[in-house]
Amino acid sequence: MSKLSRIASAGPEDSGWRVFLASLTPQRVLVALLLAVLAALALKPIFITPLPVLLGRTLFVGLLALLAFCAAAQWPARLPPWCARWGLQVAAVALTVPVATLLAYLVSVEGDLVSFLRSEGRIRGFMWIAGAGLLLGPLLALGALYRQRDAEARSERLRFELERSELERQALDARLRVLQAQVEPHFLFNTLANVRMLVETGSPRAAPVLRSLIAYLRAAMPRLTDEVSTLGDELLLVQAYLDLMHLRMPDRLRFEVQVDAQFHTLRFPPAALLTLVENAIRHGIDPSEEGGQVQLGARREGQQLRLWVLDTGVGLTHSMGSGTGLKTLRERLLLFFGPEAALELAENPGGGVRAEIRLPLA
Repeated sequence: MSKLSRIASAGPEDSGWRVFLASLTPQRVLVALLLAVLAALALKPIFITPLPVLLGRTLFVGLLALLAFCAAAQWPARLPPWCARWGLQVAAVALTVPVATLLAYLVSVEGDLVSFLRSEGRIRGFMWIAGAGLLLGPLLALGALYRQRDAEARSERLRFELERSELERQALDARLRVLQAQVEPHFLFNTLANVRMLVETGSPRAAPVLRSLIAYLRAAMPRLTDEVSTLGDELLLVQAYLDLMHLRMPDRLRFEVQVDAQFHTLRFPPAALLTLVENAIRHGIDPSEEGGQVQLGARREGQQLRLWVLDTGVGLTHSMGSGTGLKTLRERLLLFFGPEAALELAENPGGGVRAEIRLPLA
């Protein structure tokens, strides 16, 4: 259990003492001791008292003032509306300095207040030490309060930044899930439409294609809902989809997948390549009387990976680059990889379309 958790779980009185002791940090004690030493050295030329005695008195005053400062930060637990906590701490230091100085001198006369009052030297020494303490003590208390408030403000800003980052991450995750949910039915309905076409036309390939679709969905659907996927997982999904489409049109579709195994472990948004392959078949190969070929490839260029899906179908149409699937894919790439990722469509010199994804490599 953390220190703050233990303080929070303790009773109010026990918690106050724990916070009080925790406020007596080594840094504060060291500063109080150092200032007491400097005060003793500064006052020594006007005192006939030996330096060790003078040093003992200033150390005593400095430590009591520190205790008063820390105690006033905790007690009383509740203050009247007109009293600020910082003002109480400064006042506590100002009151403690002369009282502590008097106690230090009473020790030297064995508690005889009359003897102290009859000694002009001791009274003068009391005034010097108490005056120096009253001058420095409240100023140092104000400085400590300023540093404390500044540290609290920085901590609060950091906490707000962490909370904002967490909220932004949650919003990003939610948006990715929404965009991914748009992909899944889009792909599924298009595939089922292809099967329906085979059934309605009475094609003998309908039954084998349907069996392949069922086998494909059993293997592919878990990957569509994965929040973390790799390029290797995506290539398996694309391969299964192309096998299925090849069963539907064996004489009109040829395909080739050539992606080096070194890229298979890269993080990759699920169904991103599948969207491009599906578009290549739906808008490129299907409308073409001769059919065509779909090629997948990848290569590294500097700190970028270029992935492309090339088809030799009918080429670009007016609405191809503005469809829901490609718009969603662009948004997913932006959310997944950042502004360095891009998706471009271009005419293939040999006919058809080349869709290319550029993404940064870590």
